[in-house]
This record gives sequence, structure tokens and C-alpha cells, in this order.
Amino acid sequence: MGIIYLDYNATTPLDNDLFKVISNFFNDIWGNPSSVHQLGRRARASLDDSRDRIATVFKCKPSEVVFTSGGTESNNLALFGSIRHLQKKGKHIVTSRIEHHAVLHALEYLEKHENFEITRVGVDGEGRVDPDQIQRELRPDTILVSVMAANNEIGTVQPVAEIGAICRERGIIFHTDAVQWFGKEPFESIHQFNADLVSVCAHKLHGPKGVGALYIRSPLLPDPILFGGGHENERRAGTENLPGIIGLAEVIERFVHKPVFPSERLWTLTRRLEDALLEIEGVQLASPRRGRLANTVSFLVKRADSIALLANLDLEGVCASSGSACTAGSLQPSHVIESLGVELSLANSLVRLSLGRETTEGNIERVESILPEVIGRAQALQ
Repeated sequence: MGIIYLDYNATTPLDNDLFKVISNFFNDIWGNPSSVHQLGRRARASLDDSRDRIATVFKCKPSEVVFTSGGTESNNLALFGSIRHLQKKGKHIVTSRIEHHAVLHALEYLEKHENFEITRVGVDGEGRVDPDQIQRELRPDTILVSVMAANNEIGTVQPVAEIGAICRERGIIFHTDAVQWFGKEPFESIHQFNADLVSVCAHKLHGPKGVGALYIRSPLLPDPILFGGGHENERRAGTENLPGIIGLAEVIERFVHKPVFPSERLWTLTRRLEDALLEIEGVQLASPRRGRLANTVSFLVKRADSIALLANLDLEGVCASSGSACTAGSLQPSHVIESLGVELSLANSLVRLSLGRETTEGNIERVESILPEVIGRAQALQ
């Protein structure tokens, strides 16, 4: 029995061609980009070239791209850096209740320890934020709004361009966590988000782990959150992860304009999964049927819990998730599912199946065949 990987929203396998490119930067171009000797200069040239390549795809200035260690750091730099920089103008921030914990926990810290006021807007039954609700919550002392581009747990795509336009009209900084969005949705330029800050991560689209970027629209200059050097134009201290940055540039060039997640094929496969799930007693879908990422199907099961469901899937060789990989193993129900208004007993049963470019029809046929038994076994444990 082979493994069927259906957890692409957690991470993706490193692209084979990309691995060959990255390996040169472990063996041949291994200097510190801050060193002035020839090995350092070669590394610096590759670093600058990567920034230029990403800026070309984004259609932005190279100086607006800051390299980070991944989505979590990008979100933290966007929030802590911008909010602290702007606090003389006000201390009110607006976000949604279904953001990734890299956003929610950062804002909780600012609320508890630095006396900022956070307004968390709700979502509708499909997990969608209402731009009008965002607009109603804006105040004269609102300095930043943060709403994710696509939800990692149920796949809902948010109307961020509309929210960003509202913020821009009011002169309020807008951040969007687009980590789950890139490589899955049509891309034209970084400006389509109408955002001042956009978080990106490589390992969600077949790049290496441990590297990401934050787009910072000029002339915004967030305060740094890491200290110890003048790297990244004094915006992010620390020797740059050059192999990772090369990998990030490669995936942005290869897999963003033409999304690496083939949406037409994935819609066909996820529709099959949805239909199969709805035939099973006690199952209801958590993901919306439209207006979501094509690769994501999340569901809930009456009289069962996520741990039992995932364990039984794993026994059958299926890798799935109960939502965000950053909270895997948590006994707390998903904050996203709770925000949908789902009853507590059902909220503990979330399972997320997220497909990718390697997912085959045979994989889905196998999953369809085992789902009734897997769910039945989990229900029998209650």
C-alpha cells in the first residue's frame, strides 16, 4: 500500500529540478553575501539577482522585496514592524477571526502587552469576510487591517482587492497573508491585492522550507523585529539563506503566473470527493463549494473527532490534516470552524484534504473507497 499525500496546504515536496538548482548554492556559491571578498561578491550578485527576478514577476521595485525565513516571520514583520512604526497615528487594528495563528497570536501579543486595540470581524457560513463589515469597523485611529487572501483550513478565497481599496481610500495600511494563495490562484501582479504588505512563502508551492518574503509597498518602512546587522537594507537582520532565496525566486518565476496547482484538474477531483463525502451519513462539508481554492476539501463528521479520523486515514496510507499544520495535535477545536458558527461537538471533527499537482484520479478513487469505513470506525469509538 503506497502513501497518498493529501496535505499540500501544510507543505509540498521540493520540485526535483529546483533541487538541482539549489544544490549549486550549497557547494559552489556558498559565501556570505555581506562579505567583500570574491566569494561574498558572487553570493551578493546571486542574492541581488533573485530579488530582481521576484520583483519582475511581482511588477514592483526590487527594494520592495524583503527576504524572511517564511510565512510566519513575514506576517510578524508586517504586523509588529508596521504597527509599532505607525502607533503615533493610532492604536486600533482590524482583522478577521479566521486568520492564521501567525497573525492572530501576533495581534494578541500587541493587545495584551502593548495596549493596542484589536477588532476581529466575523465571517459568514462559508468563511468569507464582508468588506462592508471591515469598512464599518474602521475608525480615525485605525492604522492597519490584516485579512488573509485564502484560508488555509477551508480554502475560502477572500475579497482582498476590495478590502484593500477601502483601506487605501481611507489611508490605512492593508496587509494580506497570501501564503496559501500563491501558486493556486491566477496572478497578474502584486498590485492586484491592493495591499501595502503581502506575505509569501516558498514551501507551499514546491520550494524549500525556511524561506519567504514580504512585499512592502514604498514608502512604508516597518520597524525591524530582528536586530544584529544591516541586512535587507536594515529591515531584517541575519545572514540571508541564499540557497532558500534562490529556490524562492525559482518558484515565483516558474509556478506563480502559471499556477503550479492545476485548478481545472483539481476542481474535478475535489468535486468527486465532495460528492462521495455527502453520501456518507453524518458528514457535512466545511469548505464552500465555490469561491475557494480548487485543491481544498474540508469536512466535519458527527459522532467522531479529528484525532480518530486522521489516525484511521493514516492507517490506510492517507496523509491528511485537521487544519493548520501549525496547530496539529491540538485538542482545541479549529478557530476557523468555530467562527463558522458550528456547534462545539462538531467543530472537533474537522478533516482537511488538500490536493496537489501529483494527486491522481487513482488516489481519489482509493480515498473514496475507504472513506465510509474510515469514518465508520472513528464514529464507533465515540
